[in-house]
Amino acid sequence: MPATGSVQRPKLTRRQKAAVIVRLLLREGSQLSLNELPEVMKMDLTREMGTMGLVDRQTMQDIITEFVGELNDLGVSFPGGVDGALETLESALSPQAMREIRRKIGKPIKGDPWNAIANAPTDQVVALVRRESTEVAAVILSKLPVSRAADILGKLPGDQARRITFAISTTSAIEPDTVCTIGMAIAIQLDDQTPHAFAEAPVARIGAILNSSKSTTRHEVLEGLEQTDAEFAQEVRKAIFTFADIVDRVIPRDVPKIVRTLDRQLLLTALAGTTGVEERSAQYLLENISQRLATQIREEIEELAQINPADAEEAMDAVAAVIRDMEAAGELALNAAPD
Repeated sequence: MPATGSVQRPKLTRRQKAAVIVRLLLREGSQLSLNELPEVMKMDLTREMGTMGLVDRQTMQDIITEFVGELNDLGVSFPGGVDGALETLESALSPQAMREIRRKIGKPIKGDPWNAIANAPTDQVVALVRRESTEVAAVILSKLPVSRAADILGKLPGDQARRITFAISTTSAIEPDTVCTIGMAIAIQLDDQTPHAFAEAPVARIGAILNSSKSTTRHEVLEGLEQTDAEFAQEVRKAIFTFADIVDRVIPRDVPKIVRTLDRQLLLTALAGTTGVEERSAQYLLENISQRLATQIREEIEELAQINPADAEEAMDAVAAVIRDMEAAGELALNAAPD
């Protein structure tokens, strides 16, 4: 009966492993000074690179781990040292593989750990500070940018915030090596937190989905959310921007820019097909452009044939999408959604 269990991988020689590393570095655009190698070594390397077949990803990861580990132990000359080697290899591996390699060689954090802490989500840093001792928390806040430290301090319980503030006055006596050690330990804790499968928060994801949904679907989903979790439904409503939201969230001075950006036929179809709550937004757009242009648009709307409701809804969704894209591009700012 055939053996079961882990897949048996071929054992590679050091020359073959070197060929894998060289091929990987060349593929990633590294400038290797191979001319400095002895002729025999160059011949051996060329032979190995020419005769090797496919190398599976796990084997490649094991070779990289061994390579970077020896580089770290021996202190071999390499552009940027161990961090430089890791950065060169990073694009060839998944984030999970790089995390594992960094842990194995004792370099769990890329670059300055305090940069990693400063760029971590505020809620994670706040939760971590609340768990730490007063002295460690004082070091953390002392190393962060002032505005970031103030934001985190404001999210802590009053009594703890006062103790940490007082302890900050004693941090000047702490040795730099100790501060570095604390930074690495804190950064590792932040790095240990389970990676999120989605880049956006649930509210933002649901809002984006409902923005692109038909109005009937959007209303049904929101009504269902209201019944199960009213507070969450309210947050989702704030994340949504539709044609009906124009009147409450678009700043008047941005209306002319929006109208210029929109396709004229698209705008006419959307304005001509508005009913109910959308009519307020249509009127708002016309009131915040020049009277001459508003009159011209009204005349063009009167000349249109009967607008199919489905076409009108599609046009209104497209207008709202253009405005959302303009906000994302920094071309305008929307008012906060009303409570």
